[in-house]
Amino acid sequence: MEEIGLSQYGRSSSVPSPVNRMMADFAADFRDGVDINLGVGYVNERTIPAEQVRRALGEVIADPRKYRLSLNYGGPVGSGNLIASVRRYLIESAAGLAEADLADKEILIGPNGATSLLESLAYVLPAGIVVTSDPMYYIYTNFLERRGFELLAVPEDDQGLKTDLLEEKLAGLGDRVDQVRFFYVVTVGNPTCSVLSDARRRELVSAAWRLSERLGRKVPVVFDRAYEDLVHSARLAAPASALPYDPGGIVHEIGTLSKVLAPGLRIGYLVGRASPMMRAIVQRTSDAGFSAAMINQEIASWLLDHHVAVQLESVQAGYRQKAAAVRGWLDEYLGPHLQAVSGGKAGFYFYLTFRDVRTDEDSPLFRYLTRTTGDAAVDGPAGEPKPRVIYIPGVHCVHPRGDLARIGRRQLRISYAFEELPAIRTALRLMREAVEYAVT
Repeated sequence: MEEIGLSQYGRSSSVPSPVNRMMADFAADFRDGVDINLGVGYVNERTIPAEQVRRALGEVIADPRKYRLSLNYGGPVGSGNLIASVRRYLIESAAGLAEADLADKEILIGPNGATSLLESLAYVLPAGIVVTSDPMYYIYTNFLERRGFELLAVPEDDQGLKTDLLEEKLAGLGDRVDQVRFFYVVTVGNPTCSVLSDARRRELVSAAWRLSERLGRKVPVVFDRAYEDLVHSARLAAPASALPYDPGGIVHEIGTLSKVLAPGLRIGYLVGRASPMMRAIVQRTSDAGFSAAMINQEIASWLLDHHVAVQLESVQAGYRQKAAAVRGWLDEYLGPHLQAVSGGKAGFYFYLTFRDVRTDEDSPLFRYLTRTTGDAAVDGPAGEPKPRVIYIPGVHCVHPRGDLARIGRRQLRISYAFEELPAIRTALRLMREAVEYAVT
């Protein structure tokens, strides 16, 4: 008898993505205090304001007049309290927004964090070509391809997506340019943590508007600002929102409270001008079970109103300290073998490019760090291997048919968020051992 029939998306999803498989395999027998996970993008536990969340819960429950139906179903747009709090937060933040900039904008709360809003885009827009940066946010771009989209990956530099190459890439599509559905750019890149400059934002919006005029339909630009609140370098100004220079309602920004408050609250929001696309996303949210849990939304609203300024300062200071320490250890342990390093100024990733060391899952480096070389002297006793280290190989972060496919085999991403500094230092020392193993 044949198996249950699946859709195209179902068939492509029945095989785990490479990163999904790699992380699942590692997590199956992960040993706390022994193995070190620099691959996971979890926030640091010490940045989560647990006591303030506890207080917020009490305040919400104690004020049913303001926080109506906080333990009941919500609506597909989101909590009115939270939407108002997000609006105030955006105006009072370093994004450079004024009340007038948001006067004609809607704010929608997703059903399950920012990722659920990104998913909604792939359901309400027709399949076609998505313009994005390279290296790219591998989790979402893998999902887009499973949904039937094609990626036009444009290399980036330390200021973000290279807009001069963008024009060349669009021209190279020829008649297929009419299949471009939207632009998707993470403003503090994942995996590179390169910060998209204000000039590049303007150029991206201009390019999308020129394409819109050429095609006779609006091509949305979606800026994913997941890490913008974590611009922690004292030498780097917070980037400005692109909403004020939106010529015709094509700019949309997706934000999250996961990185500055708590991922477990599952709060993501979308800002954009009213449109059929925005209405379709509201319906998609309704279909998915309404917006995030109302109690979580109201807790988040209270935190934004009463605690976010102190929280932001604390979180940014913590990651600034960790970034400086890790950057020093990268030089100490890996410096001679590194061709380039990006990150450390925002977010919580470093993206490394080695001179002549492969980093893919079949490489000696990866096998050494995962203790799968087959050499007992390297791996340790069967069933009780030596300490292992996991990272995200660059081959999963670059487009496999893009300009960076070859160099991606010498790249990797590490996170300095979740693990504490002593464990990270140990991991980088082990990485040096792995490099020495790989080059001998």
